[in-house]
Parts: sequence; C-alpha cells; structure tokens
Amino acid sequence: MKIGRVIMEKMILSVPVIGLIGLLFAVFLRLHVIKQDPGNDRMREIADAIAEGARAFMTSEYRVLIIFVAVLFVVIGLGTRSWTTAICFLVGSAFSTIAGYLGMSVAIRANCRTANAARTSGMSRALSVAFSGGSVMGMAVVGLGLLGVGTLFLITKNVEVLAGFSLGASSIALFARVGGGIYTKAADVGADLVGKVEAGIPEDDPRNPAVIADNVG
Repeated sequence: MKIGRVIMEKMILSVPVIGLIGLLFAVFLRLHVIKQDPGNDRMREIADAIAEGARAFMTSEYRVLIIFVAVLFVVIGLGTRSWTTAICFLVGSAFSTIAGYLGMSVAIRANCRTANAARTSGMSRALSVAFSGGSVMGMAVVGLGLLGVGTLFLITKNVEVLAGFSLGASSIALFARVGGGIYTKAADVGADLVGKVEAGIPEDDPRNPAVIADNVG
C-alpha cells in the first residue's frame, strides 16, 4: 500500500510538470512559425489587416466575458459556499483566455506564412507551417489544462473543487467558439450581399472589408 501511495503521489506531481513541458513545446512551435517568411508586401498588408481585426474582436469579446466571469464567480461562491471552487473557476477562466489568445496570436501570423510557403515551396512545406501553427493552440490547451488541474489538486487536495476549474475553462471556450462563429457568419453574409451582389467584387477579394472580418472570425 505504501509503495502504491508513493507511486501515485509521484504521478500526481508529474501532471503539472507535463503541462509545463507542453507549454514549452508550444513556445518552440510558435517561434518556429514566426521564423518563416511572411511573404511579399501585399501578403503582409492583408495579414496585418486580419491581425488588427482579430485583436479588436478579442478585446471586445473579453470585455464582455470579464463581466460574465465576475458575476458567475460570486454566484458560485455564494451558491456552493465554497470560495475555493469559485477561485478555481477564475483560474480556469484565466487559463482558457490565455490559451485562446495564444492560439489567435499564432494563427494571425501563420496564415500569410502558410500561403507564402505554398507559393514558394509547395504544399508539403505549407502543410508543415500550417500544422505547426495549429499545434500551438492544441499544446497550449493541453499544457494549461494539465498545469491548472495538477497544481490546484496539489494545493487543495480536493477533487470536487476542480469542477470549478473545468466550468471556467469550458465557459470561456464556449463563448469564444460561439462568438467567433456568429461573427464570421455575419461577415460572410455581409461580404456576399455587399461585395458580390452590389459592388460586383469577386468572392474572398481582400478589397472587400467584410472579407477581412470573415477571416478574423
């Protein structure tokens, strides 16, 4: 029994360590993506416009989510009479926000680099850049999740309070997913109605501002 308990304790201690390793790998992939050639001036101009729109969208969305998180923090604390669970909810929300921001910051840099790699080096190189860019978000989610769950359990020694962490992380992810979907669909419809129907601009033409907003979503 003692040997099994020692092994279990070491396994629990390894959880946040594995999370940190995942985050370090995400940083490595991010640096790898940024080192790639972003392309010519026109490609950089379009990428900068998408990046500017993405930052504006994330800022507006997170302002609303701060209010939601604050209200739910109080509700959870008073409703469960466990402010530890409420604090875990805040930590989960913060980690999910960080993961979303990291994914967005890499995505807006990987798009033009992927297009340029396809233009200059072929589809194999483009797939490598795109896969590395997408992997940053995946590794950030896994790394932050393991780091948060492992650390909070080591501190509280209570499995039940981890429900607060899960609720916070999933709530932010849900709002980001649904909000981004609504945003991109609204921009897509606007681009079709105004650009294609009224102005006669081809679909997905960067001269149409709604196309930039569509890519932001």
